[in-house]
Amino acid sequence: MEHVWFKQYEQGVPHDIDVKEYNHIPHILDTSFEKFADRPSFHNMGKTLSYSELDLLSKKFASYLQNDLGLKKGSRIAIMLPNILQYPIAAFGALRAGLIVVNVNPLYTKRELEHQLKDSGAETIVIFANAGATLQAVVKNTPVKNIIVTEIGDMLGFPKSLIVNFVLKYVKKMVPAYSFDKSISFKSTLVAGDESKFKKPEVNLEDTAFLQYTGGTTGVSKGAVLTHGNIVANMVQAREWLSNSITEGKEIIITPLPLYHIFSLTANCFVFSSIGAQNILITNPRDIPGFVKELSKWKFTAFTGVNTLFNALINNEEFKQLDFSSLRLTLGGGMAVQKAVAEKWKAITKKPLIEAYGLTETSPAACINPLTLEAYNGFIGVPISSTIVEIKDENGVTLPNNEVGEICIKGPQVMQGYYNRPEETAKVMTADKFFRTGDLGFMNDDGYFKIVDRKKDMILVSGFNVYPNEIEDALITHPKVLEAAAVGLAHEKSGEVVKVFIVKKDNSLTEDEIITHCKSELTGYKVPKSVEFRESLPKTNVGKILRRELKEQPRV
Repeated sequence: MEHVWFKQYEQGVPHDIDVKEYNHIPHILDTSFEKFADRPSFHNMGKTLSYSELDLLSKKFASYLQNDLGLKKGSRIAIMLPNILQYPIAAFGALRAGLIVVNVNPLYTKRELEHQLKDSGAETIVIFANAGATLQAVVKNTPVKNIIVTEIGDMLGFPKSLIVNFVLKYVKKMVPAYSFDKSISFKSTLVAGDESKFKKPEVNLEDTAFLQYTGGTTGVSKGAVLTHGNIVANMVQAREWLSNSITEGKEIIITPLPLYHIFSLTANCFVFSSIGAQNILITNPRDIPGFVKELSKWKFTAFTGVNTLFNALINNEEFKQLDFSSLRLTLGGGMAVQKAVAEKWKAITKKPLIEAYGLTETSPAACINPLTLEAYNGFIGVPISSTIVEIKDENGVTLPNNEVGEICIKGPQVMQGYYNRPEETAKVMTADKFFRTGDLGFMNDDGYFKIVDRKKDMILVSGFNVYPNEIEDALITHPKVLEAAAVGLAHEKSGEVVKVFIVKKDNSLTEDEIITHCKSELTGYKVPKSVEFRESLPKTNVGKILRRELKEQPRV
């Protein structure tokens, strides 16, 4: 792996980080609160909190948890919030109180919410009113004893908070009726919480900070145990990688991905807070016109997202008219970045879309491309500091360069295991402490890694491996295709055949055009045998296309 370290050295990134530079996550937060006190920290819907205000509010919330609810170090608190100001206050407060944060997708169904609350053992939940009815339906089947409810507009100040909450509840009908035997409003906790009574608990790097649940796209959702050490390590690793491209106290980062997702949580919420950046929280990034309108208000310097989000933006005419003169860093992760999308992003913004790679289980960053990259290269980059990435076969044997196998990761950011699931943990952790990602890929002769596809998504056609990513990359280059997904369907003769699902950009698009296009781009056995057009494709909360759902419920 010497050539990988050489690449890192070329970028000015040290081979190893000091994993003990900070004692725990609140140590980093306290440093930022003091150093950037007067700087803006988080902005949402016209309201900005300074670092000193976030310091006070999160300390009040921490005091309430400790003194009013009597929660002790290690207690689990579920946070079920979209990107609103209440999230950093609640998360930072809970971590400062020594609690374990259980991030919950606000769009969860009753079944999904009940599973996660029971599995994690969370006794306290912070939830936004829009999901109150979901919690009401299952709360009696869970360990939850303390319910803290907030409405989306609660932190926006008078009179805007009243207007926003009224519109959402009574005009847009986005808050279904609910009731609890006992609950308290989030605003009340900040009034009741006495910051002078807050006591810093004894927390170290080995203590659990998050039970971060996997998306459940390949089965039941599992809680990855991430310690303060895991998160701190990844923050320092990412910060080192970014060090030559960012300026402390000067950055404005656009945050459309939900903070409860590991990518946005570590990269935007923690890494950029550690350097005094301002996070612009986008509550509903699926409202592309509203999103673009918000973007027009800022001289943003950094932007993180996933391929589907970037694709939606580059197909919006108003987005193309924005001022990108301050933009220095665009980071794509969470799913594969498609070449056509990256190239169009560069054409519009004049800045490259840099691909990174990580997983919930790795806190998440494992590989990032050099930030000096001029254009999309199709690779996920090289391992970040203190990280070893190898390509292994089914028997755990490391494969030579350019051979496809499973991407395996070793480093201080790798989780401790899945909560209360030793058998599942054993399946993904090798004897020499590598985490098996389930992603297939290879390393080239220059030490760069490329993802071929998810192991479970691979299609086997007459004994040949077919990777959906390759088919989707080819499809998205067609000028009439907006989005595409490829899956394998059972077939008597060939084992499986390729079926593709298409969202049209141009209604005149036909199945024959798709097949003809694929024949010109792909070898015969990769060409789809079936094409289905849809108005939209099923996605996870951060925009990953759910191939499994398409495969399980295909419409013929």
